[in-house]
Amino acid sequence: MLQVLSSAWALLFGMFLLMLGNGMQGTLLGIRGEIEGFDTFRMSIVMSAYFVGFLGGSRLAPLMIQRVGHVRVFAALASAISAVMILYPTFPNVAVWTLGRVLIGFCFSAVYVTAESWLNNAADNSNRGQALSLYMIVQTLGIVAAQAMLLVAEPDGFVLFVIPSVLVSVAITPILLSISPTPAFATTKPMSLKELMGFSPLGCVGMFILGGIFSAQFGMSSVYGSEAGLSVAQISTFVATFFIGAVFLQYPIGWISDRIDRRFLIIIVSLIGAAGCTLGAVMGDVFVMLLVSAFIIGGMANPLYSLLIAHTNDFLEHDDMAAASGGLLFINGLGAILGPVFVGWLMGTSVGPTGFYIFTGVLFIVMVVYAGYRSTVRSAVPVEETGSYVPMGPTATTMAMEFAQEYAIESDLEDEEAAKSAS
Repeated sequence: MLQVLSSAWALLFGMFLLMLGNGMQGTLLGIRGEIEGFDTFRMSIVMSAYFVGFLGGSRLAPLMIQRVGHVRVFAALASAISAVMILYPTFPNVAVWTLGRVLIGFCFSAVYVTAESWLNNAADNSNRGQALSLYMIVQTLGIVAAQAMLLVAEPDGFVLFVIPSVLVSVAITPILLSISPTPAFATTKPMSLKELMGFSPLGCVGMFILGGIFSAQFGMSSVYGSEAGLSVAQISTFVATFFIGAVFLQYPIGWISDRIDRRFLIIIVSLIGAAGCTLGAVMGDVFVMLLVSAFIIGGMANPLYSLLIAHTNDFLEHDDMAAASGGLLFINGLGAILGPVFVGWLMGTSVGPTGFYIFTGVLFIVMVVYAGYRSTVRSAVPVEETGSYVPMGPTATTMAMEFAQEYAIESDLEDEEAAKSAS
């Protein structure tokens, strides 16, 4: 762990500042949209636009990096993020915000790809898992800490938009001044979606469903808070609790997943997530219960991402894992684009803010039903033959996915070598 920190501290610190900026702007727009009088459906379009850009960035960023290099891509896109954040309060218009969110989603995706390739270059076989875990922890802590920063000024002014703009600008400095060498860059050609569906129908369908769940959580939770009449302090606490749940429950669920049938665990985790949604829908007028529901939903949704990847890997050869990651990410991105739109539509009907929980709860139940169905048509992989669970977050890009796949392969090979030595 210390070795990773010493070689990549500038990168990790820079990513923390970037996540502060990203976490602030996402929640702040949900609050500011209410102040500007935007209805929930129009805000859902704004929030969905981020995932359109993010998906596009994850596909095009590798080409950009190969063309002009890591440093130029990172600096140019971070500067663009900083500029867009200032444009939000200057032009409080749905069309401008939507275009801005597409651009910011694209830029953040490309920035993540660049940073993750640097991190992968700084790690080796002995500490790759620690490097990936540190990266995911830093990302999550950045988003959580960002919610507290929303309390330093009023959301109807410029200050809260200036702060993330400055943070993103400052984040460039430690990374670009780092003595770490610029790594060589290459990505694996993705597996076709038809092939991927043949290997793991549950992995594909589950990723699509989970994209909708996560984008509702990440994009619409602040809009829900505004519509439900929560204060800024309550909204920031509510949003942060989703990610706190993810941090606390990721590793226990991962530990269990290496010891039982993963499809059964996917069913259990999804049922608990649905229960959390029911709690929020029924007792949403009690703020403490809202926090409990957010903790449960975030704590179930984020590990599900890693569970579905691990389950898919159980049916793949090592040589196919990296190729499959691009397809899984694309499917997840499609679900993420649609999630906020459906939530916004539901919240704009007579259902009201509760539509946030209804939508998310229904998706969890669909996951339960489909995983249960798949359990009846395909035999489970014996536990001793399953691959390693690698903690991942739904904000992962193609580079992080391939990074995680490398670690999973290395872990599996080490386990195989250990088993051979023992026999």
